[in-house]
Amino acid sequence: MPIDSSPLPCSVLLLSGGRGQRMGGQDKGLLEWRGQPLIAHLQRLVRPLTDDLIISCNRNPQQYAAYADRLVSDDSPDFPGPLAGIRAGLAVARRGHLLIVPCDVPNLDDRLLADLREMAQQHPLLPVMVRHGEFWEPLICIIPTALRDAVDSAWRAGERSPRKLFLQLGGVGLECPADDPRLANLNTPALLKTRSGVSE
Repeated sequence: MPIDSSPLPCSVLLLSGGRGQRMGGQDKGLLEWRGQPLIAHLQRLVRPLTDDLIISCNRNPQQYAAYADRLVSDDSPDFPGPLAGIRAGLAVARRGHLLIVPCDVPNLDDRLLADLREMAQQHPLLPVMVRHGEFWEPLICIIPTALRDAVDSAWRAGERSPRKLFLQLGGVGLECPADDPRLANLNTPALLKTRSGVSE
């Protein structure tokens, strides 16, 4: 039996549309970790949760297509940040909530996503973000798709910070331990290598 028995219908958005600056400009979601692209690890985790799996990517659509039901990309060519991908995902999501996960957190597990969905059921009209210690993780969140117009309006008004916007929209936090290893961000070559589990 899966841990997640939540009836909350979610579309899922995997964010893989960034510039990859800390990876030397490489397409981060396609970098290998433990023998597979990062995107494959996240896809395997979230695939059982949805029949509407969206990937936000701005490069290599042919490679990403194998992992998604549909692809979206930013409507601007200059990599304007993750809120652009979230906005694109909200525009096409078919379910009442959108579960958002970045491509560089392959240690996430079923339990954390189940807890996130349970909290979203308790706060069905608000964004729910992971929070650990003093830090918010706005890119590991669930947002009601009914907020797509509010997100779009904020974007058009110049907002680019998902954290600021989701807090303005009444966002609540799913508390995790300050040093929760599931939230490890593998966003540099050194982290990708040291967390790979491959001995030197």
